[in-house]
Amino acid sequence: MKKHNFSAGPCILPKSVMEKAAQAVLNFDDGLSLLEISHRSKPFVDVMEKARSLALELLDLEGKGYKALFLQGGASTQFLMVALNMLEKRAGYLNTGTWSDKAIKEAQIYDDIYEVASSKSAGYNYIPKGYDIPEDYDYFHCTSNNTIFGTQIKEFPNSPIPMVCDMSSDIFSRQLDFSKFDIIYAGAQKNMGPAGATLVVVKEDVLGKVSRKIPSMMDYKVHINKGSMFNTPPVFAVYVSMLTMEWLKDLGGIKAIEEENEKKARLIYSEIDLNPLFKGYAVKEDRSIMNATFTLENENLKETFDAMWKEAGINGLNGHRSVGGYRASMYNALTLDSVKALVEVMSELERKA
Repeated sequence: MKKHNFSAGPCILPKSVMEKAAQAVLNFDDGLSLLEISHRSKPFVDVMEKARSLALELLDLEGKGYKALFLQGGASTQFLMVALNMLEKRAGYLNTGTWSDKAIKEAQIYDDIYEVASSKSAGYNYIPKGYDIPEDYDYFHCTSNNTIFGTQIKEFPNSPIPMVCDMSSDIFSRQLDFSKFDIIYAGAQKNMGPAGATLVVVKEDVLGKVSRKIPSMMDYKVHINKGSMFNTPPVFAVYVSMLTMEWLKDLGGIKAIEEENEKKARLIYSEIDLNPLFKGYAVKEDRSIMNATFTLENENLKETFDAMWKEAGINGLNGHRSVGGYRASMYNALTLDSVKALVEVMSELERKA
């Protein structure tokens, strides 16, 4: 039976990407596996260069002073790396969920951090609005999409200071003016590839302005100068990310995939709103097109519903332990048919109830 993979991450990948990646594990370069070639060999250096180039192309940041890097350590390492490279006196953070809260705690190790706004008291079920960003701060940090709570920033502020954004769970999923951001980072495993690589896109002119000494492994300038090859890169994760970006480009880029993502989101949220057995967690205006979070109105139906969606071949639907309920993660490679399969199960539960 086909599995409908709604896992929040590592994410579902396109079938064609999986097939190419599997072949490369067996034979990537004249009888050598992708897993055993030298990362300094021309075939892999070409992969790295293409991956970095595709990232800038898809984000429409080519020739605009940005560099793309593929690093390790996930977004969690970027919480620290951003502060090391950007924080001199004080920074402003928008707290919209678990990951932005963690980013704040890491940055606080180095200096004073100010929460410009927070939705923590409401269980992070909305995105704060109408806040001020102090002009004398070093940078403003936000998280574009919150996987755990199912919220997403729809309108980004016009920041008077450099803007940093964690786009781990919605990178390449919707059209934005990416030039508004000075640093974008994203763990690959949410919407781009397997775990192990982190995409970082940096506008070069915001670097080199802190007085502290930065360890080489944590210095963006070192990684830029070495072309993301300062240390051994995560070869497989970079290669699969490159394949996924090629797949996305062939589809028509971010514009094309955004249209599909909106169709999927409309379908699932329509069922959540019309079916009296379910209730959405996030406020409607801030609902994520990547992660739909919802609960059952009657917990006595949980056992029945869980058995139904598992029997239908649906995987990864349980909500995060901090929220409970259910979470349907609809990343780029998830098909509309998979969402239809889930909606049919939800509708069938209503008919049975």
